[in-house]
Amino acid sequence: MPKSIQALREQRTELARECRNLLDQTPESDWGEEHSQQYDDLMEQIDRIDGQIERMERLLDIEAANRQRLDDVRERDGVASDDEANSVLDQERRVFVSWLQGGLEALTAEQRQFVEQRRERSLRGDLATGTDTAGGFLVPTGFSRRLLEELKAFGGIRAVASVQATDSGASIEWPTVDDTAQEGELLAENTAATALDPAFGVKTIAAYKYSSKSVAVPFELLQDAEIDIEAYIIGLLGRRIARITNRHFTTGTGTGQPEGVVTGSTLGVSGTGQPTSVTYDDLVDLEHSVDPAYRIGPGVSWMFHDDTLKVLKKLKDTTGRPLWVPAVAAGEPDLLLNYRYTVNQNMPTMAANAKSILFGDFSNYLIRDVMQVTLFRMTDSAFTTKGQVGFLAMSRHDGKLMDAAGNSIKHYQNLV
Repeated sequence: MPKSIQALREQRTELARECRNLLDQTPESDWGEEHSQQYDDLMEQIDRIDGQIERMERLLDIEAANRQRLDDVRERDGVASDDEANSVLDQERRVFVSWLQGGLEALTAEQRQFVEQRRERSLRGDLATGTDTAGGFLVPTGFSRRLLEELKAFGGIRAVASVQATDSGASIEWPTVDDTAQEGELLAENTAATALDPAFGVKTIAAYKYSSKSVAVPFELLQDAEIDIEAYIIGLLGRRIARITNRHFTTGTGTGQPEGVVTGSTLGVSGTGQPTSVTYDDLVDLEHSVDPAYRIGPGVSWMFHDDTLKVLKKLKDTTGRPLWVPAVAAGEPDLLLNYRYTVNQNMPTMAANAKSILFGDFSNYLIRDVMQVTLFRMTDSAFTTKGQVGFLAMSRHDGKLMDAAGNSIKHYQNLV
């Protein structure tokens, strides 16, 4: 019988405590190869359990999202109970799946009437669904949310950034300010206070259009009643958009595409003579290159590629003892110099001139999602001659570091 998430967390806690005891109770002079092997074995077990916990947490997130969809329908349609909301969602899903499987021709008269009613409400502004003649209006109101859930589940920068969802795609002028260098004053009696307004800036958040590229689905898969075709297609399309947007949110140039967090960051530490390595001192220096005002709060963390994490886990002191120690408390994240970290596979790996490690307050990076997502179903000869139907999703996003002075996130750069 599979273990509960709590049991896995407790097992991880015991392994982490065992690891901590190994480090604390073994004198530096006695640390040898057998201790290193024991430490590595414990790390391998912890990594395996972390994978199990991550999968179970994602399932809990899905259940929470389902709850949110019910609440949205109750508010949107004015239904009184979960049963009624579920009935509406089921009807939307049946129409949507019928369209996925057979297009407009597959809809019954009742389903066509349902779609037309939704379309009329959309044109009146009651619903935020598309009305594209190619079938965009068939996309249920929960489709955009489910697609964005796939983007969130992908992880990366979305795990720590601030995310703003908007109904429309009009550009937004976002105010920025950095007041860390200013301070108040001591006033004598009957003395007027000095005027010192913070220097506000403005950054524009656009809405760049992204495509999933077309996905070819065989007729047989569409017709297989055992397959949750809706979840399958949303998963495929969502992961494709997640990959390209996460790459741009990480290293995008800011010209014709989002400005990546690496691009927007400023230099904190140079690893001169270290094209593929980093030292403990470098990490300490990078931490303290960020103003203390940006080193508090839940958004403060490290960010790096998994290959870099592997290097950091192997950092040892002069006696060969590891510097990285897993968290002991159940449910708590592993820490590096007492800060949590995010693994982002679009971060540059360590190489000459690579900006391989970030540190700072990632809540200052803003991701903008436009909720209107368009889905297309394609049955032209390029697909039908192969016994396939094509699907393509388009959505709009932008991202930018909302930092007026470049002080909130710094990078470590490997140099020759």
